Amino acid sequence: MIQDIAPHIYHNEYLPHEPQKDSVLLCYKKDLIFMRAADGEISFPTYSEAEAVFPAVKDLWTYLFTIDETAYYLVSQLPFEEMPNYTLEKTDSLRTLSPRHLIFAGITGHQLYKWYKGRRFCGGCGRKMKPDKKERMMYCPNCHTMEYPKLSPAVIVAVRNGEKLLLSKYAGREFTNYALIAGFAEIGEPIEDTVRREVMEEVGLKVKNLRFYKSQPWSFTDTLLFGFFCDLDGDDTICLDEEELALAVWKERSQIPVDEYEISLTREMMTLFKNGLDDKI
Repeated sequence: MIQDIAPHIYHNEYLPHEPQKDSVLLCYKKDLIFMRAADGEISFPTYSEAEAVFPAVKDLWTYLFTIDETAYYLVSQLPFEEMPNYTLEKTDSLRTLSPRHLIFAGITGHQLYKWYKGRRFCGGCGRKMKPDKKERMMYCPNCHTMEYPKLSPAVIVAVRNGEKLLLSKYAGREFTNYALIAGFAEIGEPIEDTVRREVMEEVGLKVKNLRFYKSQPWSFTDTLLFGFFCDLDGDDTICLDEEELALAVWKERSQIPVDEYEISLTREMMTLFKNGLDDKI
């Protein structure tokens, strides 16, 4: 999955320090990321590259995280036209590129970019927020509101019906590949109840034998995913919620599509079922 970057090690401790020459800079413009891509391989500008054409970068960085010994920084702006080896590309393009540790860095940085951008002003009093020096937190010096990075818990559900798996396609989205039932947890709701509710709401089915498989941070949607396998309980007639889904069908193991990238929890769970390994969970 996208966070599986071994042998590289991701350090998310908040330990801000001055960039070094080889530190990596991540710069975004809405859903675009500034990067270089050649033959499917990506790279990001270093601090020394940016400083050579844009000395003001020394005042524009925010520490993000470290991978191995290399620190990554968010920068609010770069002179794009003066760095012709790099271009602005859609963050979604990271799904199909490599190396894995850099695409993980790029999309995790984008999640933090969106959070910082959305926390410039206090939601309580409207005053300007300030970054805390000891932890990753924005605070309001006027009303003392504190804001931490947002994570939205959600479920990915593999519903089995004997030798068949329930596959779906989202309605009204650019992503048209097969997926599993998914949905966000509500306030006050145990995550197991989220599984039952989402399956019932989206396809009108009851489920039993819930088994937690694995979790995944999914920065494309600021989500922490919880993957569950479960079994159909009763009638297998699908009652489709057409506002959420364009399609939902039962597929035999041999009919499960193969995904060469397998960066998502959804695809890993589908592959487990396809290969008959789901009973070992």
